[in-house]
Amino acid sequence: MNVYPFIEAERAQQGNVKRACELFEVSRSAYYQHHAAGPSTRVRQDVELTEQIIEVHDASAGTYGSPRVHAELRAQGRRHSRKRIARLMQAAGRCGRAPKRWRTTTVPDPAAPARPDLIARDFTTAAAAVNTRWCGDITYINTWEGWLYLATVRPGLPSGRRLGHRRSSAHRPTRSGSIPRRDQPSPRAAGDLS
Repeated sequence: MNVYPFIEAERAQQGNVKRACELFEVSRSAYYQHHAAGPSTRVRQDVELTEQIIEVHDASAGTYGSPRVHAELRAQGRRHSRKRIARLMQAAGRCGRAPKRWRTTTVPDPAAPARPDLIARDFTTAAAAVNTRWCGDITYINTWEGWLYLATVRPGLPSGRRLGHRRSSAHRPTRSGSIPRRDQPSPRAAGDLS
């Protein structure tokens, strides 16, 4: 244990260095030699290495953690252990940022049979064939209060009409009937785009 900082604190308060050295069982000559020597080589290297760590961390826009900072410094010819880099980064208040995990919202049933493509990816509709092809979509909207999930059903892509919609604060299946079915009349007028 390094007792010299305690003796230095005693000295700063106009205390007796001789008494503090006797209390810690350290010779006064050893204390004064340590005091005159200044910071050790290791401390000076740590200060220099911390400056380089901060440069690499800032160049990465704060995304690099200790493994990537270590790899970058190693590529520059600085060979230090990853744990030393991690310790100095922590002492400097620097840490990396990990990307947010992607949350899978739709998990298909592997046992379910594949659904046939009845329209062969032809989304155009003729004026005479209205209400023959419907499309639906789910949109995720990030709001101040959290995620808002919006599900819509429209009668074909060229049409501006919306048959129904459902808003929810949780991504979960809705009851049948919450979005109008094909045999139900639309709650909106034909020309209403809202």
